[in-house]
Amino acid sequence: MAHASPTSFARRRFVAHAAALAAALPASALAGFNFFTSEYTASRDELQAQIARRFPVQQRYAEIFTVGLRDPQLLLDARGNRAAITAVLSIASPLLRPASTEGIVTVSSALRYDAPTRALRLDQPRAERLELQGLTGRDAERLQQIGAVVAQELLRDQALRTFTAEELTVGRKTYDIGDITVLDDGIKVQLK
Repeated sequence: MAHASPTSFARRRFVAHAAALAAALPASALAGFNFFTSEYTASRDELQAQIARRFPVQQRYAEIFTVGLRDPQLLLDARGNRAAITAVLSIASPLLRPASTEGIVTVSSALRYDAPTRALRLDQPRAERLELQGLTGRDAERLQQIGAVVAQELLRDQALRTFTAEELTVGRKTYDIGDITVLDDGIKVQLK
């Protein structure tokens, strides 16, 4: 009967201790690369910080309206495997009285990995909710339609997380991103 060497025993004990420690830590403490399980977990806080740096954004619509988004808040839907961004929406136009109005928009989206830019991006976002303050009737409906179209356009292909080449390389092995899973408190991607 072969006996385990002291080195293999110490290695098994280390792996068991690391697994027990990982199980005891909150999920947010596990954010980052885990090459043992071939996955990377980006915490909600990390993703929120990256998104916030890309705002405010704005775009003209029909040369008459300027639609802007600011103060984004990331929401994660583990059951639907989707991410959403809620932001303050503003619409300004010389045709409006007063000249601008604000509201809240929530845009949800599937996610995809864009290999050439090494970015995890929103994919085909759609406005789920849009509320404008102080407007009713047909004007409110038209402005909500404009706001929804422009918000979707502004957030299309928005990067949630961009990886560096160094982050995806260990030794001589360069990893690519596979399956994307939305968690309640982060996003997990498979490294392949």
